[in-house]
Amino acid sequence: MNLFANIWKQPKTSAAGVLIAVVTIAGVLAQQGITFGKAGTGTVVSLASALATALLGLLASDPEAAGGQKPTAGGGPSTGGGKQSTADTKRLGTARFGVWMLITLLIPLPWMEGCTAKSVAQQIVNWTPTLTSAVATVDSTAALLAPADAAAFVAATSGFDAASQLLVTQAKAYLANPSASVLAQLQTQVVTFQQQASVALLNAAKIVNPSSQAHAMATIQAVATIANTILALVASISSKSAVQKMSAQTGVKLAMLRPYLDENRSARIVAAHYREPLTLARTQVAATEQAEMQAGF
Repeated sequence: MNLFANIWKQPKTSAAGVLIAVVTIAGVLAQQGITFGKAGTGTVVSLASALATALLGLLASDPEAAGGQKPTAGGGPSTGGGKQSTADTKRLGTARFGVWMLITLLIPLPWMEGCTAKSVAQQIVNWTPTLTSAVATVDSTAALLAPADAAAFVAATSGFDAASQLLVTQAKAYLANPSASVLAQLQTQVVTFQQQASVALLNAAKIVNPSSQAHAMATIQAVATIANTILALVASISSKSAVQKMSAQTGVKLAMLRPYLDENRSARIVAAHYREPLTLARTQVAATEQAEMQAGF
């Protein structure tokens, strides 16, 4: 019982220990390819690790973490009378409440099921309105560009409409019939679409006119963000060999795009779609990009 008594008496130290353990275990699980399913565009493991890291930061920045005692003029600790004792009690209660909240958060994780093929297909279909809107914005962007840049922009993005429509059609087909053959078609199409968006983004970066470049990069990145998100979803239900085959078909790697990507813009798109905080979306986007690059994309 001394173990539990110590946990209760030292809630901040106990919480920090649990958080460090969560980050450590999450790192090991990620290296082994264990994800416990998807959480938005990231995984449950990456989300738990990010939350644990954030909470550790909050604990580390707590000015009262050392015990709340202040030295007196004579060098000894001062309790500050009744008011200080009340404040300490309040802080201790708050910390203990945080421990219980942390335990509540962590207990369900090992039993959470990963995304099924059907749920992933449904998520892809759910992206349809956002994708359609992003492609429509691309179609109307040429009119905002300098004449010399508009032709090149149209040439680089001309395949977006057909590719995005085919991707959604195949996702709906897989939702209705989650067979290996339909999944193979979906894998091929998502890579094709993702590469189209990636090549277009690199071409947009070559535009010299600053205004034209800004418009072109912003609209293409919106499509690229959705394409990368769908790519991650498809990869999550694909075998290791299938993912390797998909990555082998990519000539433009994500690392080549990183200098031209606005991470905040990508995070805002994800946050708006999943109706989640922007901070969480940033974490998910970063984790997804890291996982895709590790997979060879």
